[in-house]
Amino acid sequence: MTPSQRIEIEHHCARLVAHYANLNDAGHWDALAALFAPDGRFARPTAPDDWICGRDAILVAFRTRPARRARHLCANVVIDAIDAEHAIGQSALALLAEGSTPVAGSFHDRFVKTVDGWKFAERRGSLAF
Repeated sequence: MTPSQRIEIEHHCARLVAHYANLNDAGHWDALAALFAPDGRFARPTAPDDWICGRDAILVAFRTRPARRARHLCANVVIDAIDAEHAIGQSALALLAEGSTPVAGSFHDRFVKTVDGWKFAERRGSLAF
């Protein structure tokens, strides 16, 4: 993998992290679920060991949660390309939600290149406090 290929992979994956936050805040669940590979899995920061498996199940999980106004802030995003089709990443998360105490945590991500571009293969959240 060339340095420019590595930079391109890391850019695409970092964009997924930011796009996830924006779509989540906007309540665009179909587009958010589409960021995951069909067999991708997701664990919320409040339940890091409770996996939601598959894009369809992820969509259902977001559609069925109560509506709220929120802002997900992502920082310290670091992506490492493993090879031309796989990458890993970590980012810090702050969540500000109406009627809730602010929380801080992180996401640990695995990314995969699909025929539709880069997707989350796995997104696991956790809370720091």
